[in-house]
Amino acid sequence: MEALHVFVFSFFNVLLLLDLSSSLPLCTDSRAPSNLNATLNFCPYNGSTCCNSTQDLQLQRQFQAMNISSPDCAALLKSILCSRCDPFSAELFTIKSAPRSVPVLCNSTVSTNSSQSSQAANNFCSRVWDSCVNASVLNSPFAPSLQGQAGLPLKSNTSKLTDLWQSKTDFCDAFGGASIDGSVCFEGEPVRLNSTETPSPPRGLCLEKIGNGTYLSMVAHPDGSNRAFFSDQPGKIWLVTIPEQDSGRALEIDESNPFIDLTDEVYLNTAFGMMGMAFHPEFAQNGRFFASFNCDKAKWPGCTGRCSCNSEANCDPSKLPPDSGAQPCQYQAVVAEYTVNGSAAKTSLATTAKPLEVRRIFTMGLPFTSHHAGQILFGPSDGYLYFMMGDGGSDGDPYNFSQNKKSLLGKIMRLDVDNIPNAEEITKLGLWGNYSIPKDNPFSEDSSLQPEIWALGLRNPWRCSFDAERPSYFFCADVGQDLYEEVDLITKGGNYGWRSYEGPYPFTPLSSPGGNTSANSINTIFPILGYNHSEVNNKEKSAAITGGYVYRSMTDPCMYGRYLYGDLYAGAIWAAIETPENSGNFTSSRISFGCAKDSPLDCTTVPGNGGALAALGYVFSFGEDNRKDVFILGNDGVYRVVRPSRCSYTCSKENVTAVSTPSPTTRASLASHSCSPDMRIVLFSSALLLLLFPIKINNM
Repeated sequence: MEALHVFVFSFFNVLLLLDLSSSLPLCTDSRAPSNLNATLNFCPYNGSTCCNSTQDLQLQRQFQAMNISSPDCAALLKSILCSRCDPFSAELFTIKSAPRSVPVLCNSTVSTNSSQSSQAANNFCSRVWDSCVNASVLNSPFAPSLQGQAGLPLKSNTSKLTDLWQSKTDFCDAFGGASIDGSVCFEGEPVRLNSTETPSPPRGLCLEKIGNGTYLSMVAHPDGSNRAFFSDQPGKIWLVTIPEQDSGRALEIDESNPFIDLTDEVYLNTAFGMMGMAFHPEFAQNGRFFASFNCDKAKWPGCTGRCSCNSEANCDPSKLPPDSGAQPCQYQAVVAEYTVNGSAAKTSLATTAKPLEVRRIFTMGLPFTSHHAGQILFGPSDGYLYFMMGDGGSDGDPYNFSQNKKSLLGKIMRLDVDNIPNAEEITKLGLWGNYSIPKDNPFSEDSSLQPEIWALGLRNPWRCSFDAERPSYFFCADVGQDLYEEVDLITKGGNYGWRSYEGPYPFTPLSSPGGNTSANSINTIFPILGYNHSEVNNKEKSAAITGGYVYRSMTDPCMYGRYLYGDLYAGAIWAAIETPENSGNFTSSRISFGCAKDSPLDCTTVPGNGGALAALGYVFSFGEDNRKDVFILGNDGVYRVVRPSRCSYTCSKENVTAVSTPSPTTRASLASHSCSPDMRIVLFSSALLLLLFPIKINNM
């Protein structure tokens, strides 16, 4: 199962981002914390932590070298140094996007993360001052020069707080206060978030059917308008106008006039085809966009590239089994760049594109005929292109590509498509096309990784998305084999376990010509959500997860803040909520859905039967428009999430007198001032179906 969902970050969501918290367990180097089997020797952290034994020893030596004269002050400074090991250290050591020398120290006005309620605990910054004001410290971490604050001139390497700061107020102005989003601060012990009860799931999801076509991807137009791009698996992209909520209209699309037609280049068969599309963040100015598709080198001369099965990846193409294709790596995964027709001054108004490639970004031969994912999307914060790649196929990833750091299979890649090296540099660096490597990719810290890799240990990532209001939350659904379907939170350098694990379960492959990876040798990041195949009841007796979006529209305020995802075969939808908020811990509920009585296109079992929805069929993908309304793309058509009352669902937060969807500006205001805290926590035709997704004959 392979494809794309691109995320476009609109201006209006910046207003939301300023008000809502975005904490997630994350280290200062953007990696996810590791799980230790024992407590560190010096710092009081065990389980999930951002330090290993070497870093723990370095902190101990730094502490000893400070030669602190007061035992009380020494105890507090030890805890402050050790906060580098906190699972939330990325938040603790960042404020206004700038790094800090010490964590954000809690004071009485901002301690939102503590489970303790005493005033003393909430005044940790004041407590540090009182305990350390007259203590001498060698190379104090509180020196003004390290904090970028104005204080007293530093006279020597040994100092007291009174040598550095005029008063406690000045000190706490510099070191106390809120973190980058006000969600966490440090109070002398590991960060703990408030415990809250899981909110009750909404009564149901109300849908309207607004399109009859079968599409694999949907991407909002980067100009912020009510237009979007829809693509199908054979290789066409259309520019579509999305109707207003409650307008009674369907999608405006001219099927005979696609935005671009790449069917001559795209190879369509079983799991092959156009897998996704991504539009440059500055598309409205430069007209650049990208398509991800599969090609057959026996049918198209432009289908050329190195085989992913090679000596560097410990794989011999001549020894691949027959199901790898008519010849080794006959089928290729391609990312190509295109541009719109028309003048640069009117790029955002263009309705067609040039079918000739501007540049081949990436080409790689595939060892088998399944599990090549192919989604591409731009990161909302960094502007780099993320490229999802499956393990290459066959039962149980026999060549262990997902754990092989020299292979790009089973990985999420992160590429810079704005800085294109010359041909000599590409050859020297061993790149697979025309792109460069972001300097902060994980390979700079792990030399064994291929430089393109951002995360590894995935089987077949199908639909990934960034939360529009918390871009540090990068969700990816990963299709399982026989047992478990999962959702992962992707972080820099994260290893998500396949094939040592299938979800939370240890996995033993039937054959291992490519060798094995011991589960104990990797720091596996386990899924945040998922379900066993036995939990979905469908006639195929199979399952394949389809990732979605965190719902950020005000159309259904009771769904706000929940991550929506589905299952391809079961036609089922789940809504997940994070509890406690900002903890990285999610709970999920399967939710019912209904058809709006006034749906523009009929989607009831029997017309007029009170809103009962016929089965969604196969859930291929989810979409999101510029208003953050969520769409479901299925074999039966295009559905949109609408107001609960249109299905007679009760939502206490819905303004039933409102007829139309608020403008983006109004929604931003509502989200900032009217939403309660729990609200914030707060679906080709059937004939082609077996061609598109071969019901796990290939184990998806």
